[in-house]
Amino acid sequence: MADILSLKESVLVYLDRSGGLQKLAEDCKTFNDPQQIEAVYRFCISVNPSDVIEVDPVLGDRVLHDPIGATALFQSVCFLAIKTLSLVEKIHTESQVNVILKLTHLPPFPEYTLDLCSFPRGYGPMRPVSMEGLVIAMTRVTKYTQGARFLCINDDCSCSTGFHYIRVHAPGATESATVRNNFTCMICSSPLKEDVKFRVLGDKQLVELIHVKALGVLCAHQQSSLRYQSVTLFLRDELCNSMRVGQLYRVLGIPAHVHQWPSITWSVEANSVQPWEPEYPHKVSASFQELLKATAGSPWRFSAIVAHCFGLDVAPPGTYNTLKLSLLLSLVQTRADAKDTYHNLDLLVVTTDTLILDRLMTYSLSLTCRGVRHQASGEMFASLSRDEHGAGTANIHAGSALLATGGICMLGDLGCYKKDKLDAIQSVLESCTVAVFIPGKKYGEDADQQLSFPVHCSFWALADASRRSGRADCTLLGTAEMGAVPVQLADAFGLVIQCRDTVGEQALLAQTIHTLQQAVQPGKPLYPSCWEFSTQDYHELVAHAQTLQVELSPGAEKIIHGYYMASRRVRTQSQGVKMSVASIKLLISLAEAHCKLCLRAQVKEEDAVIAVLLCENSVTLKHGASALVIPPDAVFPCDVGDVDGLHKRDKTLDELHQNILRFIYAYAPGADTYITEE
Repeated sequence: MADILSLKESVLVYLDRSGGLQKLAEDCKTFNDPQQIEAVYRFCISVNPSDVIEVDPVLGDRVLHDPIGATALFQSVCFLAIKTLSLVEKIHTESQVNVILKLTHLPPFPEYTLDLCSFPRGYGPMRPVSMEGLVIAMTRVTKYTQGARFLCINDDCSCSTGFHYIRVHAPGATESATVRNNFTCMICSSPLKEDVKFRVLGDKQLVELIHVKALGVLCAHQQSSLRYQSVTLFLRDELCNSMRVGQLYRVLGIPAHVHQWPSITWSVEANSVQPWEPEYPHKVSASFQELLKATAGSPWRFSAIVAHCFGLDVAPPGTYNTLKLSLLLSLVQTRADAKDTYHNLDLLVVTTDTLILDRLMTYSLSLTCRGVRHQASGEMFASLSRDEHGAGTANIHAGSALLATGGICMLGDLGCYKKDKLDAIQSVLESCTVAVFIPGKKYGEDADQQLSFPVHCSFWALADASRRSGRADCTLLGTAEMGAVPVQLADAFGLVIQCRDTVGEQALLAQTIHTLQQAVQPGKPLYPSCWEFSTQDYHELVAHAQTLQVELSPGAEKIIHGYYMASRRVRTQSQGVKMSVASIKLLISLAEAHCKLCLRAQVKEEDAVIAVLLCENSVTLKHGASALVIPPDAVFPCDVGDVDGLHKRDKTLDELHQNILRFIYAYAPGADTYITEE
């Protein structure tokens, strides 16, 4: 008894020092409404384990290793404080005070960390642990019983009135454990009956959390025999809707065994939830730093060589350079910034050789932290099932796009999808949200419901040009055959790249020799004259470039704005094509991505030129050429395998830069105010 009193004194000291008593008094004010009479009154108390240990090590040990016992101590002290200070007159017994201890953190030791890959689970102590993972499914918010009042049916018994029998939810308890009809009075052994008007309801939500390594299986870059099992989290009251499907979180929770006869389920009662991002190494390798110094005299050469030497495991250098650069730009630009604003860069590739390009895109997918290759037989956005934990409500499972949040979702060949899927893809590309319809009758609700989820990923897709679509506008100068992809869907993608076979049999021969050499001599450098960059070098380059904060220079801003206004005017008058606001967002995104890939902090005019060339080529493939005449492969007009090729490319890009300025000066309204004729 003396030990218990000592611990209660320590609880009181901690509450006084941490401001807990003052918060308790403020929380009590909300319960003084005379119309509000409940069985239990819920109080959340923030507990810092480090501060508790400084006050009393024994109490700190109780908080970390016996949370139920620690809760009882805080409950007793809070009840005494409420009665002593007359904070809530309607509280008569200690059982009516429902205290929830909210831990601020746990000690950074392995004993307090739960690895979601570790097995077996459930044999350790039921104490708070920290875990990190990815949300792959969640239910709608439903109700559960926080607390209930029971009365003895024997009128002569003293327990037939008052608040002697109070049932409060405990971690791991089911609804039937809190409220059922077989309780008996401890005084007269008569049955107890619930006083329903005093029942207190709270919100409950179930979430499936899985280890982030599970995304490696979905990337399809390396086959793995590993299988990952998710953990069920119970979110209650203020924690409901604090997690989103496809996001990563760090959760403090208490493991519990949920008894649902004849089975026992291992789950976790969440105590606190915080967004979490794993730390990845993102320093630029010595090879790229050396290249950066060597190409310092040109604003275009670094990115050209990076693209030229990219993906040598799949394709020989010099092939598909524009696509390689575009893939790198999409990887660099796909991220969420400090203000939680999402940036993405969708990419549609038109080709007659889908096999090699599919391999190249799959290789590129391995460079992103969150990459998912969608399987045509799987769910792309979201699916529904019935919750298996007794609630019977709808459980919403994340599809490929939601699992790729903050990364890349690779769709593959769009010719494999039916029209309804293509329409759904177009809708998501345009709105960046996916709607999930939940039929109320099927999932135990009175009314149907439609929920919307943000889709924050970049989409990569292929269009097989060898499948003729019969488009009437394919006769326009510059347009490309896109197979089964309608022009509206191509517009929704934003950036469209056509991979042309510019050298005919020579390119086919180079690819054949490359593939055979890779098969016969795997791992051996095939191109000694090239700069040597490993996949890890590219991984670190992309990770570092994503973290760079860049800003538009006045010159770059003028080119982007001027090109948009001029192109909008020309194409509306000559082709009836409306250049939407999404076009200027695409231009800015491309310019910023090229600036980051070149490891700069300010977007130069040269970055804007690359953005304009890519965008103009993309619009031309969809709607035909305009007054701005540029070559089909304007970003890589020549081979860049040697110094002469790089010099020739710089000279050509300088000429195209001047052509863009002339185009802006001629067609953009008011261009003469910021661009001189010279």
